[in-house]
Amino acid sequence: MKLEQILSLRYPLPEKSLDKLHRCMSEITLPKGFHILEINKVEKDIFFIKQGIVKAFTYVDGKEITFWIGKEGATIVSMKGYVNDEAGYETMELMEDSVLYVLKRKKLQELFLEDLHIANWGRRYAEMELLETEQRLISMLSAIASERYRQLVEMDPELLQRLPLGSIASYLGITQTSLSRIRSRMK
Repeated sequence: MKLEQILSLRYPLPEKSLDKLHRCMSEITLPKGFHILEINKVEKDIFFIKQGIVKAFTYVDGKEITFWIGKEGATIVSMKGYVNDEAGYETMELMEDSVLYVLKRKKLQELFLEDLHIANWGRRYAEMELLETEQRLISMLSAIASERYRQLVEMDPELLQRLPLGSIASYLGITQTSLSRIRSRMK
């Protein structure tokens, strides 16, 4: 996915502002299994996924819990690192060989001060991320496991081809055995 497409997903920017953002980013290629962010480390940079898929997880009672999945167009950021300059509670692992765009927090904050369009883009981005997080939380709290799986199949069926079932089960808040049962019932 082209950088211009990624940046315009949340809020369209005038060409001049888009060009400013684009010039501040670099492109990197990283292998499957690479940890972009790690638990208890401060990460201030922001990454945009050009190609690939990532899962975010943490540990609860020694068990890995996947709480977010991102693919082309998504943004990888540790909010604790970005906002508070603190170590994050999550690890974000690339699930495929990936190509990412990198933006330094310091540079983005400078752009916020000098370009109102970029500042509005950042605000709109944060608003949309909050809405998506809220929707996911409501789904996790209110929908039964089979309904969460059905929603995933309807909204993003390619994840089933690109991720191991264990990661999908964890993301849905169920065991892999439960996921297998749900899948067999739905066939």
